[in-house]
Amino acid sequence: MTTDDAALVERCRRGDVAAFEPLVEKYRQRVYRLAYNVLRDSEDAWDVAQEAFIRAYQAIGSFRGQAAFYTWLFRIVMNVAADRARQRAAQGRAFGTERVEEGDWDRTLVDQGATPDDTAVRAEQRERIGRALATLPEHHRAIIMLSDLEGLSYREIAEVLAIPMGTVMSRLHNARKRLRAALGPLLALVLVLLALTASAAEAQQVVRFGTRVVLAGDTPPPPEQRLAPAGPDERLENFLPKLRRLFRYKEYTSLERYVAEVPVGTTQRWAVPGDRQLEVTPQAVNSGTVRFRVRLVRGSRTEVTTSIQAQAGNPAVIGGPRHGEGVLIIIVWPNP
Repeated sequence: MTTDDAALVERCRRGDVAAFEPLVEKYRQRVYRLAYNVLRDSEDAWDVAQEAFIRAYQAIGSFRGQAAFYTWLFRIVMNVAADRARQRAAQGRAFGTERVEEGDWDRTLVDQGATPDDTAVRAEQRERIGRALATLPEHHRAIIMLSDLEGLSYREIAEVLAIPMGTVMSRLHNARKRLRAALGPLLALVLVLLALTASAAEAQQVVRFGTRVVLAGDTPPPPEQRLAPAGPDERLENFLPKLRRLFRYKEYTSLERYVAEVPVGTTQRWAVPGDRQLEVTPQAVNSGTVRFRVRLVRGSRTEVTTSIQAQAGNPAVIGGPRHGEGVLIIIVWPNP
């Protein structure tokens, strides 16, 4: 385990919640990619990634450091993903649904300079690779992902999957042999396309959203308080009656107004009054509903951290810390 990871884990074991944040940021992409390559569904992968981090934090006291933190974390991810796959299969049987062929759900990156013939060839290659991967047993696909995509050693894979190292070597040899027989020269493209499809699934969705930071109190803000730029804010004006019902303060003053347009998974950061920093990350989009992760930091202390869902006509409202004679309220309006 790296020195940085060990120090953060030790802080978590002592009850420092904020110390887990850097671990999430460091391994978020790899955890999502691993979950996606097991489940091949971006929504399920996001849910599994979040559940895996929650389980990891809850079990951090049992982590003794005999292995690297990320191999311990990856084992949790694989277990959660396997549970989700079983649940999905059971639901499909219960409702009489059929498995969707990989060619129907595969996400592709579009090369703007490619000719129609090039695009057709690449699509055919992807379909062939998908069929070849689908022929592998689940335990062989897991070995391929952990070894050739994540770069884990035999020992680390053995720790993640809880199997002997000799079994790892045997399964990896057999998995590669089966892929080589099915793909021939295309085998070299497998890992690249696995990584690209995971990246495309996460990055292809772009979310536009607005954020307001409002000071709520029973008296007007002091004259020295910096306010949002002057100008009409019809969206906030229409929402004020609901704010008054929720918080029951007399005065609501807009301090900051921001608009962002970023890919899913990208964190947008803004300065907030009181030497604070606001972080908003769109995590997933599903039928017009956007899941956001919102974090408000002051120095080294996290004052607010939460995951919320919002829609264009139903923004998320988060009650924040005290500021002066009032409290800060964070409002996020999505336009997915």
